[in-house]
Amino acid sequence: GVLSMFAAQAGARHVYAVDCSSIIDQAKRIIQLNGFGDKITLIKGKVEEINLPVEKVDVIISEWMGYFLLYESMLDTVLYARDKWLVPNGILFPDKAIMYICAIEDAQVKTERIDFWDDVYGFDMSPIKEIAIKEPVVDVVDAKAVISNTVPILNLDLLTCTKEDLSFSSQFALRAQRDDYAHGLVAYFECAFTQIHKPLGFSTAPFAQYTHWKQTVFYLPETLTVCEGEVITGKISCTPNPKNNRDLDIALQVHFDGRHSKLNESYDYRLR
Repeated sequence: GVLSMFAAQAGARHVYAVDCSSIIDQAKRIIQLNGFGDKITLIKGKVEEINLPVEKVDVIISEWMGYFLLYESMLDTVLYARDKWLVPNGILFPDKAIMYICAIEDAQVKTERIDFWDDVYGFDMSPIKEIAIKEPVVDVVDAKAVISNTVPILNLDLLTCTKEDLSFSSQFALRAQRDDYAHGLVAYFECAFTQIHKPLGFSTAPFAQYTHWKQTVFYLPETLTVCEGEVITGKISCTPNPKNNRDLDIALQVHFDGRHSKLNESYDYRLR
């Protein structure tokens, strides 16, 4: 509802708002109350199943992003709408998205969330730890916890990308910027609106203003002792879970050959 009212307020000739949930019933009342009843048509249903009363649209606006950019993402629906209704040289908001990865020192939170299971009131509950380590943690990461450079692992141009591009594999090399410990890897994303007169964007980085997307942390079972200049290399792969395509199966290969620590392992995570 609010995106459609923003669009009408900005001067759109007519807005077609699509939602398959019951919230659309309240949205209709809100749109009428705010005087946009003649400017906005609400359509209840899935984008893939509905018909618009027009053949083409000039602009598509969607807040499709999820945790780790793609978790519970509606991007494949946006791409469907783009291919079916967007005019040639039409506008998508946003139209660019990039995901990054970096390494962090996070002993306190890892102890509270993961290592906690080693000794629970004197009991060894490490089998729970084996499950907990495989679930990425969505939380706010302090910028001071980042110990490496950040590198891009996914670059999406929404004007040209396909559904198949949403499953990806990417190599990375993270150079330590100080002597410290590495307890995990962190992913975050940025989105941009480049098809406007003054392009703008936003970031979900630890260094940026807080957003509800926070950051996504992949804790490593082993703590690495790193020295400034040493490099953690690896590969991250992501695909929708075959049983629930809104969940993500994420595989990490991590290699480190440092002065004090060595690691060459593969880990599987599931974001759900």
